[in-house]
Amino acid sequence: MNIKQHNIHRLVFSALLAALTCICTMVIQIPVPATGGYINLGDSIVLLCAWYIGGVYGVAAAGIGSMMADLFSGYAVYAPATFVIKALMALAAYLLHRHIHGRKGQYLGAFAAALILLIGYFTYESLFLGYGMGAAAAIPANLIQGFTGCTFGAVLSHVMEKNAFLRKMLKESK
Repeated sequence: MNIKQHNIHRLVFSALLAALTCICTMVIQIPVPATGGYINLGDSIVLLCAWYIGGVYGVAAAGIGSMMADLFSGYAVYAPATFVIKALMALAAYLLHRHIHGRKGQYLGAFAAALILLIGYFTYESLFLGYGMGAAAAIPANLIQGFTGCTFGAVLSHVMEKNAFLRKMLKESK
């Protein structure tokens, strides 16, 4: 595969993962009455974007897919924050996985991503949305969100690596 084909392959794979991130964020939304937000499975795909595409492509796929879900779900006020937070989550997960190989790197990356989720949304809600310390009400739901994303991301990663077709496609996307 030449460089041009490789870049096209990465771009298409990134677009597919961005769409999958959006869909997984929107399909199952468990409302959180205390915050008006919701828990979803999109963060598991954010982690896959980091681990299997990485770099600019993975970060963009994670941020864009998550932001689009906010826009389509009526949470436009969160869209700019979601883009930045999910992109930072993917970047942290990618960098840790890149420098610490194997499952340990994935788990540390997922943990770092969950911390970014907690800190990012607390900061956005308290400072930019004006909730002040009232934003702390979202911490339990964001803990569940982070744990859910880490767990499903790890499970999906394991399943993907066992499938020969997906393993080949993942190898070609790097």
